[in-house]
Amino acid sequence: MEGADPVASAVATEVSAVIASASAQTLTLGIDNCGLIRQHDRAAGDILADQSGSLLGTDLAALINGPNDPATMLRGMIEATRSDRQSTAVLTLRTANRSLVDAVVTIEPIRSADPELFAQVTMRIPAPAAERFIDPALMRHALLDGAVRRIGGALDIDQLAPELVSILVPHFCNSAGMMMLESLLGDGDDEDTARGGNQFVRRLAIAFDDGDPGWSATFPIGEILRYPPKSIYTKCLDTKAPVSLVMTEEAATELATAWLRTPVARLISGTSMLALPIKVGDNMLGFFICVRRQGFHRFDAYDTEIGMEFASRAALFVDGARRYSRERATALTLQRSMLPTGLSHPASVEVRHRYLPGSKLIEVGGDWYESIGLPGGRVALVVGDVAGHGVRAAVTMGRLRTAIKTLTMLELPPAETLQRLDDLMHEIGVFEPHFATCVYAVYDSVDGTCEVASAGHLPPLLVRPDGTSEFLDVSPAPPLGIGASPIVSRTLSIEDGTLLVMYTDGLVERRTEDIDLGLERLRKVFGPGATEQSLDELCREALADVYGDHQRDDIAILVAKLSRISQDRHTSWRLASKLTAAKRARSLIRSPLRRWGLADLIPLAELAVSELVTNAVRYAQGTIGLRLVFESGLFIEVLDDSAAVPRLRHADDDDERGRGLQVVSQLAHRWGTRRVGAGKVVWCELAVPAKDRPAPAVPADPTVALPAG
Repeated sequence: MEGADPVASAVATEVSAVIASASAQTLTLGIDNCGLIRQHDRAAGDILADQSGSLLGTDLAALINGPNDPATMLRGMIEATRSDRQSTAVLTLRTANRSLVDAVVTIEPIRSADPELFAQVTMRIPAPAAERFIDPALMRHALLDGAVRRIGGALDIDQLAPELVSILVPHFCNSAGMMMLESLLGDGDDEDTARGGNQFVRRLAIAFDDGDPGWSATFPIGEILRYPPKSIYTKCLDTKAPVSLVMTEEAATELATAWLRTPVARLISGTSMLALPIKVGDNMLGFFICVRRQGFHRFDAYDTEIGMEFASRAALFVDGARRYSRERATALTLQRSMLPTGLSHPASVEVRHRYLPGSKLIEVGGDWYESIGLPGGRVALVVGDVAGHGVRAAVTMGRLRTAIKTLTMLELPPAETLQRLDDLMHEIGVFEPHFATCVYAVYDSVDGTCEVASAGHLPPLLVRPDGTSEFLDVSPAPPLGIGASPIVSRTLSIEDGTLLVMYTDGLVERRTEDIDLGLERLRKVFGPGATEQSLDELCREALADVYGDHQRDDIAILVAKLSRISQDRHTSWRLASKLTAAKRARSLIRSPLRRWGLADLIPLAELAVSELVTNAVRYAQGTIGLRLVFESGLFIEVLDDSAAVPRLRHADDDDERGRGLQVVSQLAHRWGTRRVGAGKVVWCELAVPAKDRPAPAVPADPTVALPAG
């Protein structure tokens, strides 16, 4: 860290190293206010005294060999004790029968009946190499009763592996690595084997206590490799049993040569090595490789027994994390494959979206979004959230998304669309109880109206060009699959440049705060001036503070900038319900088609409009509406007050009627109907060459799906 004191950092590192040692010894002394030793425990007498009883009356400063001036440092620590404060430092001690050792020394005030006792001195010193890794009770406690229990809930294998090897080092060995079979971490369930039968493994973690950077360089984390035959590694994989050996200089050189890594010989020559299989039942998952340097106690039968207990317990955690990671990856892949890869909308409407999977502590959910361009310059905007997490939620989300896209193509009103989705959810719930929330909006870029319906979903945010905003008060309805209450929509008149923000609860909900705070945060992001910003920038700002939440649910957000189609791209008329209406319609459409540069389409358009208007005259009671919209294609819409929806049928040879829609279906790129009020609209789209289409007002919407964390 820039500006940090290097001496303080070094001291902190030494403190951590000494305290982390499972075999560190603790010495306790009592001193007077001059620093003379008045009491001590037996261990202090054995380690610090030249001869029995000689430690009493000794000046504590005489036992300290640095750093700097020991007497001055000790006086400073004693002065801190006079102020009723505790002080700690790393000091080098001179012992009676050992070389100099670094110790964590703590001096704290005490209250005692003995007037000579002023402070208590606690020293933690590491055991010498010859005595380290000797006491089975210390190693068993460190490996099995302490840290392993604390990491049992870890679900991410990449986080679990470093924590496991950090328990082995320094409590059980000087360096350790964790290897996993690559077949278990990849997509397949069968074991992958290299030529020669050796299995591929991946190194997930490594730890060492000597500070030698050669370990990390020679054994990089994340490497996928295979080991030479007959090595300790392959023996452990083949036998699924622990393997122990002392690596001779010759064997280390051979291994380095076979592996084409010269530093291997220097690092493991003369070491004692122990490979511990990680397995659940008879299924091999990987192994730990533990190394003790020369001068330390070599691995024996007691060490192997303790190590296998640790490996067996770790295997349960590893297997659970591996299964969770695979299931989560499956659900995430399934969900992403079901999300749209591109959004369609009129040229005057700009749409951006983001999808962010839940954090690794939360399973994948069922959030989804849609933007579906509709005939005549309209667009359907949808955001939904299936309750629950995991594969089931992702599958249900896929069903709903497919259903709503189909219903949208039927051009049903938003409320009726959600009502039919509710029926589907009730049907699904017979076999798989589930419910979902959804908000559905249809914007007409010709007349600037937006119809919104919601089923248990959070209200969309409407942001006007003047900077004012509101959460739309849509008539409440239960979530899909829950109740039978009718779903009601709300229609609004939208000012050009208005933003419609639709989102799922993961964006505004926090487990530790009220949802109103999250809604207010969202409102601030889309505050004054938001309509002038790019939608990509607004999406980034909306998600800016969610990445640090490790209990974050998945998030979908859809932002649309709504504007009307230019007035010179659409026109409409009212026609009397007379036999001459078709002739009148043909004459009316010629002028706008020439103005739009579509003169070549006039013959087709005249024929199509004749058939549609003639059909309306036959059934309509009042006036007939005719509208042309020039968007991605040329849309011809005919409105009448009859509720009877026409259908395509094949006329018999003797029929004089019934061929109009057949003609339209052959001429048009597509055709359809939709209900409006008490009547209907019959429309068709004539294909327009790409060179003649109006240029989009905004760039095409990119597909953006963000990763985890």
